[in-house]
Amino acid sequence: MSVATAAATRPRLPGRLRHWWLRRLAASLEHPLPQRRLFLIPTRFGLGWAVLVVVLLLFGINYQNSLAYGLAFWLFSVGVVVLLRGWLNLLGVIPGLRLPREAFAGGEARLGVVLRARRDRTALELYCDGARGRVDIVDGLGEAELALPTLRRGAQALPWLRIETRWPLGLVRVVAWVRHDAELLVWPRPVEEDEPVVRHGGAGLEASDFAGLRRFQPGDSPGRVAWKQWSRTGVLATKAFSVPPRQQLWLDYATCRGDPERRLSVLCARVLAHHRAGDRYGLRLLGLTLAQGEGEAQRRRALDALARFPAPRSGGMA
Repeated sequence: MSVATAAATRPRLPGRLRHWWLRRLAASLEHPLPQRRLFLIPTRFGLGWAVLVVVLLLFGINYQNSLAYGLAFWLFSVGVVVLLRGWLNLLGVIPGLRLPREAFAGGEARLGVVLRARRDRTALELYCDGARGRVDIVDGLGEAELALPTLRRGAQALPWLRIETRWPLGLVRVVAWVRHDAELLVWPRPVEEDEPVVRHGGAGLEASDFAGLRRFQPGDSPGRVAWKQWSRTGVLATKAFSVPPRQQLWLDYATCRGDPERRLSVLCARVLAHHRAGDRYGLRLLGLTLAQGEGEAQRRRALDALARFPAPRSGGMA
């Protein structure tokens, strides 16, 4: 069992040195938390508890008071049991991550945290980049989601995860850091243009162009039966309609107006609109051409390309 003080676990070190130091202390993802990666940090309540034990012990020594002796040893025993129970509550937990399926700049990414253990665990707290959550492990599994702010687009390394527990009495915080190399790809924030250019058409439209008559089949809608034809010839026929052709178009970075980030945001909104309309579209960026396609796979390819577009040198990413 490793024991550390609060000051020792949060040293004021330069960024690179502090990262190296934490990496040596952090546990690995998808591996049980080992005992040498668990740290006991006393809380204010725990420090007060320890002071009370010392005061009672000194009182008993000075005044030869057996009641003070008994109370001091009882509080000390309870403290030792609490330390052991809290340490066992975190020992052996297997942490895992479930990355968000999609995230847009200016919003939030829902990072899933999955904890596994052979036995039930209570009141585990999760921290990641200011987001926090609480989870209990029941029947070997516990899950929670952390809302991480996505301030800018692009590929971003996710902060390390911190797991801790103050159970059962809050005398100490049992803390473990979990290192990982997970990366989140943040798409641009969609911005609609002042004059929308996307029609609401495509695969989702109802057929509207009359294409002729066909033989009636059981199950055809009565509203589409050619009753006039039936009255003249005595043959049941059904009106057939065709769906308007879908648009096949190109989304071009060069035709958008504004600074680079606004152009990417406009293209992002266009991709989403054309995907909803069922259109077939391609994407042209500086140095990259994405062939025309459709469906969810084309949507993700286009948005990923917008997210990975190189940031302008003169300014930061929005």
